[in-house]
Amino acid sequence: MKIRVKYFQGSTKLKKIKMGNWIDVYANKDVFIKVGERAMIPLGFALELPQGWEAHLAPRSSTFKTWGIIQTNSVGVVDDTYIGDNDQWHMPIYCLQGKHIEFLDEVEQSGTWIRKGDKIGQFRIMEVMPEIEFQEVESFGNDNRGGFGTTGVK
Repeated sequence: MKIRVKYFQGSTKLKKIKMGNWIDVYANKDVFIKVGERAMIPLGFALELPQGWEAHLAPRSSTFKTWGIIQTNSVGVVDDTYIGDNDQWHMPIYCLQGKHIEFLDEVEQSGTWIRKGDKIGQFRIMEVMPEIEFQEVESFGNDNRGGFGTTGVK
């Protein structure tokens, strides 16, 4: 499958990771985020996803450990209509833990620096869910698994 990509000035090129099924994304500008604040980190590219496909954008497993940030929407979903020339992807983040100290307006601020080129997230593309119709029933006739959040009871 070929997907057209448009890069914004100075961005890091996309490439699939060698071990795994995700594609790393990189910050496209330096941003300082204070603890307790949020920011939209530009990723430096736009994609023309094929019709019927969507992308799921998520933090890397090391994102919180490295920068003390979380993605505000847990997983971002980019659908196949976000394909304009200026539809640059962004990663919405929230700073929970300061990794750096800066003096802003002569006041010491705890926060974290995201630097241009930092590998802060990843995405994969998937086919969208097919058309479905819900059929209401009184019972499924199946065994219960043991409650929400469990794979069974020992």
